Amino acid sequence: MALICGVDEAGRGPLVGSVFAAAVILPDDHGIVGLADSKKLTAQKREQLAVLIRERAIAWAVCGVDAQEIDRINILQATMLAMQRAVEALAVQPELAQVDGNRAPKVAMAVETIIKGDAKVQAISAASILAKVARDAEADELEARYPGYGFAQHKGYGTAMHLAALKALGPCPAHRMSFAPVRAAASQSTLW
Repeated sequence: MALICGVDEAGRGPLVGSVFAAAVILPDDHGIVGLADSKKLTAQKREQLAVLIRERAIAWAVCGVDAQEIDRINILQATMLAMQRAVEALAVQPELAQVDGNRAPKVAMAVETIIKGDAKVQAISAASILAKVARDAEADELEARYPGYGFAQHKGYGTAMHLAALKALGPCPAHRMSFAPVRAAASQSTLW
């Protein structure tokens, strides 16, 4: 049996924090019921599935690229770098990486890109879930570190609540300064 890892990311759109990617190699008989695109699952269901994925996967890894690196190399390159890091961090080398989307990271094995792969391929669904769980955990940590922005509620996305907080407080050190709403808020604030 060829070892295939699923690869997906979470956190391209938020205005704050890291972009995360996960790589997961599942055995054929993993028996995990309910794997799906992480965006279609509740936070509680994602947490439950993440435990099973980590227990039953042949190998898994989650890696991130922080806001400062995103600002330096741009969000697309940061996403590819997070995916590359996750694949390289696997304890077992796969023969094929199946990646959600239409762009492939630079990795040492063959790559197949699959549009909407997180809904079609169980290993990609598993990677989607692990990446989203890591991303949400970081948003909760940022909430504790930088209160007042509501990161635990909106997870860093550009909601009305977040934009209002940005306007009132200015960006915090974890904000992505290369993103237009953050740049605009930075030009009007000196809080941090």
